[in-house]
Formats: sequence, C-alpha cells, structure tokens
Amino acid sequence: MRVAVVGAGPSGLAALRAFQSAAQQGAQIPEIVCFEKQADWGGLWNYTWRTGLDEHGEPVHGSMYRYLWSNGPKECLEFADYSFEEHFGKPIPSYPPRAVLWDYIKGRVEKAKVRPWVRFNTPVRMIDWDAARSQFRVTAHERVADRMYSELFDRVIIASGHFSAPSAPEFEGIKTFNGRVMHSHDFRDALEFKGQDVLIVGRSYSAEDIGSQCWKYGAKSVTTTYRSKPMGFRWPERFEERPLLQTLVGKTAHFKDGSRKDVDAVILCTGYLHHFPFLPDDLRLKTTNRMWPLNLYKGVVWEDNTRLSYLGMQDQFYTFNMFDAQAWYARDVILGRIKLPTLAAMRADSAKWRAREETLENAEQMIWFQGDNVRELIEATDYPMFNIEAVNKTFMEWEHHKMENIMGFRDNAYRSIMTGNMQPLHHTPWVAAMDDSMADYLRPA
Repeated sequence: MRVAVVGAGPSGLAALRAFQSAAQQGAQIPEIVCFEKQADWGGLWNYTWRTGLDEHGEPVHGSMYRYLWSNGPKECLEFADYSFEEHFGKPIPSYPPRAVLWDYIKGRVEKAKVRPWVRFNTPVRMIDWDAARSQFRVTAHERVADRMYSELFDRVIIASGHFSAPSAPEFEGIKTFNGRVMHSHDFRDALEFKGQDVLIVGRSYSAEDIGSQCWKYGAKSVTTTYRSKPMGFRWPERFEERPLLQTLVGKTAHFKDGSRKDVDAVILCTGYLHHFPFLPDDLRLKTTNRMWPLNLYKGVVWEDNTRLSYLGMQDQFYTFNMFDAQAWYARDVILGRIKLPTLAAMRADSAKWRAREETLENAEQMIWFQGDNVRELIEATDYPMFNIEAVNKTFMEWEHHKMENIMGFRDNAYRSIMTGNMQPLHHTPWVAAMDDSMADYLRPA
C-alpha cells in the first residue's frame, strides 16, 4: 500500500509521526510519500520574507509575519508524546514567538527521522480517482528540476491547510485609495507602519494580533472596523474600534456610524478560503471556516470516498494536538484498525455534530465542543490521552486574561497539561519585548 500526504505543515507532520509511531511499535506500515511545496517543513511556521509570488513564480503559501508570538497558551497545543520540556530541556514561558514554535514542531519529526518521506519543492498539481484501479493518480511538480510526473497511491491525506488563500472583500473607493492596501496574508513587518494611521478591517484573531503588533511597533494610531460587533477589549490609547467601513475617499475612511478618519494604510484581516485547486469536485472539500465542515466523518474521513482523509480543516481553538488526534485516526482507518460504518451512518453522525455546532453561541462553548471531538478521536486510537478538561480550562483562563488586558495577556503563565509543571513567566513584558528570536526568548530572566 502507498499513502500520499499533501503538505508538510503541522497537520502533515502529524500524519508522518502517526505512521512512524505505529512502525516504532512493530506495525507494518504503508509506503508514505509526503509532497511539500516549500523547501523546508513546518507549513506556515516556516517563515518567508516573500509575498505575492515565490521564487518559482507561484503564489506564496506563507501567511506568517515577523514578531508573531503565539496568541494562545502553548499548553493548549502541546504534543502529548513530545513535550516542550523534552524539546527544550526545561519549562519555558507560555507564549512563544514563531521561531520557538517552529523549532518545537521540527524537533519531534527530526527525532522520528521521517524527513526522507518528504519530497520538498514538490507541489501537487492534480489528484484523480481511478475507479477501475481503485487508486488515486497524484500528479506532482518537482520544481527545482521543473519535472512533472504522476504516481499511483492507495490512500491520500490532504494536510495542506486553509490559511494561505486570502478572502479579500471589495470596498467602495479602495481602488483609488491613496495609501497602502494589503491582506494580512502579505503582512510581514509591523515596522512598515511606524508613525502611520492604520485601518484594520476585521474582528478575527488576525485583526486583533496585527492591530496589536502595529500599535506595539509604533503606529501613530490603529483603528479596527467590524461588520457584526466589536471585539470589545480594553484597548490602549491610539487604538479604537468603529462600525464597518463604507467607503474610502482619497485617504479618508467613512464608517457606518457616519464617522470618518484619515488613514495611511488598510490591512484586510478578512480570513481565508478553503482552496484545493488540485482536487476535482468529487474529492474537494467545499466549506467556509467553521467548527464542523460537512462531508468529513469525525471531521477527518471524506464520506464519499473513505480512502481520502483531511486533517486540520476546522476553525480552530485546538491546533497541534488536535491535528495529532485526527492524524492517528486517519492512520488507523488506513491500517484497518478502525472499521467505518455505512455512508448513511457516517452522514447521520456528521449531522449530529453539525446540529450541535449550530447551537454554539460563544468561544467557551466552541472550545468545549472541539475538546469533545478531540477526546472522541483519541479514544479510538493509541494516541496518548491527555486532560481535555484541563486544556479547556486553560483556554478559559486565556480568554479572561485577554479581557483583563489585551496588551498584557501574554505576560501570564500556565501549568503544562502534559508534564504537570508550572511554566515560568517571560523575562520581559510582551509590549516591551522587541526581540522575537529564540535565543532571547530562552535566555534566563
């Protein structure tokens, strides 16, 4: 048997580790081939300075920016089989910058020695289902050699993420706006906006964090504009929220409440599309960013062709360890350890989860919902069970800390769910920590 994994970001690497874990315990595993568009693994955590097109003339995958720090406690995403303390040799603060998280992600798969399974600089161009053979034909592009080729696989796991194809709405006057316009996908350095009046469109986590970054690194002012309701945090001076942008005239933004403000830059923090141009309609997940996409049994297995699985396709509170739970589940379906029910039963199960999702009213309910899904997946496999309730409660603390002080919530620390050890406070308050390097983050207080 041969299994193709599309993408070597956190979800794809979870799949590689899942199969390696089974092999480590004596199981016979299929041949695993992972196709990765970039030159190194880590997905979005593998930072690139490039925007627009990459060195091969294709859309840049990465949406990561300089100075990004985790916007949630690392204790909520920690791998159950590879703790931060194992990787770094000591407890570390709860909100690591990007470089630290990338090093952690890499550490587990480097220990697992699965790099030979990955074909780097090799995006997948098309996947077709050959019904006569009961196999997938995967067409890939080895970009360095500029060579296209096709191979047959018995199973496919889609782990290419959904935070790389921008969703960018149109606003009246934006074509003639006399300043900088960009989507958060192309945001790289908050210092670009030092001394400027910045308008952030959106109320998501990216709007919250990019707005905070611009403020921290010296923007003259930050204004966010929302469609439904404000984020409602206690913003500092020079930071405000206004109802939805209506039109731009010259450099003046006009808002729904009749107010106006002159701005130098507009950053669209308006989300991403689930974008799989390499998949035909009968294999392609079509969904908005929500907690329970339909057509995925247990959030993982493609119901119309159970030889295909997707990882990490949900709107997310849980991340790395949820990807693990999904990867172990997909692995065990492939290995025949999990027997799938009939299509009707799968559809009914998905409908039950969707019905519950429709009742969710706030972040707390969404966190418990996703925790329940993670628990159900882990209970079906040999992935190490961890205290889901403790993770949920840590998320709750995080939410409360953000409401107390949106610019200081990263100055808190939490207990590791995996080791039980309390983690230290960072040596510098976040608003004063201008160095996001791993060396500075890990240095003693």
